[in-house]
Amino acid sequence: MSARLLPGAPVADAVYADLAPRIAALVAAGHRPGLGTVLVGSDSASAGYVGMKMRRAEELGLSSPHVHLPDDCSQADLVAAIRDLNDADEVDAMLVQHPTPPQVDFEAALLAMDPDKDVDGLHPVNMGRLALGMPGPVPCTPAGIEALLAHHGVPVSGREVCILGRGTTLGRPLALLLSQKRPTANAAVTVVHTGVPDWADYTRRADVVVAAVGVPGILQPEHISEGAVVVGGGVRYEGRRLLPDVDEACEAKAGAITPRVGGVGPTTVAMLFRNCVEAAERRRS
Repeated sequence: MSARLLPGAPVADAVYADLAPRIAALVAAGHRPGLGTVLVGSDSASAGYVGMKMRRAEELGLSSPHVHLPDDCSQADLVAAIRDLNDADEVDAMLVQHPTPPQVDFEAALLAMDPDKDVDGLHPVNMGRLALGMPGPVPCTPAGIEALLAHHGVPVSGREVCILGRGTTLGRPLALLLSQKRPTANAAVTVVHTGVPDWADYTRRADVVVAAVGVPGILQPEHISEGAVVVGGGVRYEGRRLLPDVDEACEAKAGAITPRVGGVGPTTVAMLFRNCVEAAERRRS
């Protein structure tokens, strides 16, 4: 029997429906929320991602100031662009599209950003807020995974969740998020990685397994228990082809699973806009 699919589109639609009246209220009060974007270089995939976010912003009624810097821009050029957006009153949140060219230090650029305008929730200040349970922008993919599980009625509280992957954008912040005392979290969370020789011993005993490595097909049916919930969070691209961490054969063994395309992706984008609107609300409160 095939697993129940956990699509992300209905979750994203619910988030956008919640945001619509909040955006309208901000606009009625004289402030149109703004998402600033910075693209460095001419990578076609990165340009496509930024363009998609700008189009979605316009659809939601947000402004979308954009800065496009050349491939050979310096670190100082990028920092200057970020500081301009920090100072721009019409910008409530911003992102620098990753990856950046090799001469640019992305982490140093991130540190130049106003933490309150960090829409991705990756600034050290915001990671600290997450660790302490304080309000602030939450990394988008982890927040999207929590919302996806809650939307589809997958119980997490009191259950064992195993995250395969410890990256700063997904594995580590998701562990912090799902271990917090909240009805849609409150889990017993284990984080393993490919440096653990027997990592499959941990994933096999978990009720919920989140693959977050970025190694295509690393999670195979023998790595999960019968009926487990499987979330594919990590992907890699070969050209335009998306290669997920979760092998398609897992669908025959899992109880519920995110689809190969249209699972965590739509929820990640929705959480980015939720972070933007919440930043606007905080600035105007």
